[in-house]
Amino acid sequence: MEQILPAYNDPLFSILLIIIISLIIALATYGWGLYRQQKEQGNLLKFLDKFESTECALDTTDMPFEPHMLKPLTLLAKAFENSGEYHKSINIYLYLIKNISDDLGKLELMERLGNTYLHAGFLERARSIYAEILRKKPRNIKVLYELGVVYEMMHKYDKAKEVIEPLEMLGEETHALTKFLELSEIKSSKTISIEEKVKKLHKILDAEPTLYREIVNTMLQLDTRVAWEIIDPKRLKEVMDILWFLPNSQLDLDTITSNTQLNTLYYAKGYLQKPIVESGIFSLDMLATARKSGFEQGDLLFSYLCKKCKQSFPVSFRRCPNCMAINSVEVEEKIAKSSPKTDYSLL
Repeated sequence: MEQILPAYNDPLFSILLIIIISLIIALATYGWGLYRQQKEQGNLLKFLDKFESTECALDTTDMPFEPHMLKPLTLLAKAFENSGEYHKSINIYLYLIKNISDDLGKLELMERLGNTYLHAGFLERARSIYAEILRKKPRNIKVLYELGVVYEMMHKYDKAKEVIEPLEMLGEETHALTKFLELSEIKSSKTISIEEKVKKLHKILDAEPTLYREIVNTMLQLDTRVAWEIIDPKRLKEVMDILWFLPNSQLDLDTITSNTQLNTLYYAKGYLQKPIVESGIFSLDMLATARKSGFEQGDLLFSYLCKKCKQSFPVSFRRCPNCMAINSVEVEEKIAKSSPKTDYSLL
């Protein structure tokens, strides 16, 4: 009886075997990828379920989704956010994230959701959203910045500083941000003495002059005498509102009377009697001129422009409330009729 042996040395058999193995690997890879995708989708849905809110005014439970709805609903969510109706905006973003299939689109919508939570003051929720985005796309520079803002607002400055390293690795210039965080940490510290805070603030100002306005304001709260030593009349425009609202008890008359710009400011304010009109700031000189002519009911009103996003706000800010930029505030003033005077500052 003749024994039949497999033709292992047959080239056709070898090719067939390679094809079969390749098909098995391809099917296994496809199946594993499909499983991972379904698992990832399930994990995302579980993650988003944590943010469901019964307080949302829009009921999207039974709303059918069509791809053409993405753009108008996104615009509607943004409109709700801009008008302060954050709960409606959040509900729409959650609905869209759960229904669209595009992974990049999901991440973009999750970032918008995180921004909405941030502006609404839900810091822990914003942190969770940003952390989830970075888990999927760790090189997202914008989200890294936003996560740092969240940690800063939570006064977790060590965590905020941890975000700086990956930003530097991605080629970002972080010197100003680093000094800004150092300043914020010093201001909020309950353990550092006033003398030590003053020394540290001097060093920060030397290293980062763009923080001048914030450091002057902080110094005036810590040590008025030292604060007047760092006030630069050439940069009067940057801190004019801060000096305008200072109470009499915090004025340094020796410094003021020895400088024409400061002298003009406080003559226009009504604190000094000797008329001087030499500040170089149009509205301030106009007010001083009016007072010199006998009109004493003038005052200055201030608004605050973000130099980055060009949004204007009625109160000063450390970070722009709209774009979260640092060192972007520009003081704008206009002459107005004075209201009943007080001797205390709101700053």
